Amino acid sequence: MAVLAWLLIPLFAAIGAAIWGSWASRDRTTGDVAELAGYARFREVMEKSHSGSGTV
Repeated sequence: MAVLAWLLIPLFAAIGAAIWGSWASRDRTTGDVAELAGYARFREVMEKSHSGSGTV
């Protein structure tokens, strides 16, 4: 039974490494697109608010 336990430890470690590797390499571009769109809207609003004022 002890031999089985020593064989299961690396198996669980390999499964955990595979899960972590797939999580670490996931595609995260969807959040970036939303953030960039929000930044573009922010820049548009800031340009509109500063274009009419004479002072900085």
